[in-house]
Amino acid sequence: MEMNQNKKIILFDGVCNLCNNSVQYVIEHDKGDAYRFAALQSEIGKKLVAERGIDASLVDSIILIEPGVAYYTKSTAALKIAQSFGGVWQLASVFEWIPEKIRNWVYDFIAKNRYKWYGKKEACMIPSPELKEKFL
Repeated sequence: MEMNQNKKIILFDGVCNLCNNSVQYVIEHDKGDAYRFAALQSEIGKKLVAERGIDASLVDSIILIEPGVAYYTKSTAALKIAQSFGGVWQLASVFEWIPEKIRNWVYDFIAKNRYKWYGKKEACMIPSPELKEKFL
């Protein structure tokens, strides 16, 4: 699929159940069709990570890319995505007042335990035909 420069890209751990459920949640709440998705393990995911010089061993669960603007990782990526849903999700902005180091400590704790708590797939999820256009 060709990348649209107007779409934000969410790179996620394609074998993580928590990550896959989160992607499904984002798709359901992305009323403005702002996002496209790719697994970190996919060729396009690896390419996008390498282009930005991100060490995938340090950020292995979520990266939000705003083409031509910036990229965000870990807790900041999650907060930016949540805020984009509008409504009550705008309240997530209060967490940005917490120093990133502390937010990422909590984020890393959850990420480190995500397979144990939520399980893991043998392979990346295959999107349904209706959702295929949302995946790179």
